[in-house]
Amino acid sequence: MNPLITFLLVILSSVYASAGTYPLEKGSSIVGRVVKYEVRGGESLIEIARRFDLGYNEITDANPGVDPFIPEKGRTIDIPTSWVSPEVKPHYNGILINLSENRLYYFFRKGKRRFVMTFPIGIGDKGKETPMGNFRVIKTVKGPSWHVPESIRKEQPWLPKVVKPGSNNPLGSHALRLSSGNVLIHGTNRPWGVGRQVSHGCIRLYPEDIPELYRMVTKGTKVTIVRNPVKVGVSGQRIFVEVHEDGWKDMYYEALRILKDLKLFDRIDPKRLNIALRDKKGVPVDITWASGR
Repeated sequence: MNPLITFLLVILSSVYASAGTYPLEKGSSIVGRVVKYEVRGGESLIEIARRFDLGYNEITDANPGVDPFIPEKGRTIDIPTSWVSPEVKPHYNGILINLSENRLYYFFRKGKRRFVMTFPIGIGDKGKETPMGNFRVIKTVKGPSWHVPESIRKEQPWLPKVVKPGSNNPLGSHALRLSSGNVLIHGTNRPWGVGRQVSHGCIRLYPEDIPELYRMVTKGTKVTIVRNPVKVGVSGQRIFVEVHEDGWKDMYYEALRILKDLKLFDRIDPKRLNIALRDKKGVPVDITWASGR
């Protein structure tokens, strides 16, 4: 039985789950766990995703064949709250955003221990992609005003030049400006866009998540933005792969490259790897050779 999965049914709470914060333990790069949840009447996967601090893409990828708008009442679904922690240098403190999985990771240290906090995000739409690279936070703003870019006003000429703070402000309650043009990490007044490619290049968090990140981040914080559809992790003697659907054509060769770089290729079961690459469920999948060699 996969040690990452518990078969307990999770009871839906009346409030949204807070961001997951996980210790980074030596010998393991797997954080969180997948749990099971029984759908109640009248709720959609979109609502369930937000309850568990997941994006739309994460819950639909983990539950193929389930209607995201009218899932069958009583059906048991996977809540994919488990991830391979992105590979960063041991001393890295700051934000890492993986566009392939629409997820933000914040690495920090408390005393001698290291932790990672993670949030689902919305990113740039096609033709308006969120830029990749290494940046820094150059400004933090509570109650930001939105100075509408001319490119957006051409598409939506009814918008004012400036939208003041409040419930109608697309930037939400807090914003972090990056050292890259007009790119911000911010909240949103349209939470359904979290887990999707819907923005003009900015990174959106749920309204309940952005205050948590804002509280942790200071001016000068590092921000690394990557596109990694395949991640490989280790927990004890077990090897896991996490695969995301983002249109990347060479995922098989990318997986092989990572496994060979980490000197893990001889310990994996190619059949299990192929199944994980085919299904692209976005959760860590055990691909260790059955004998555990």
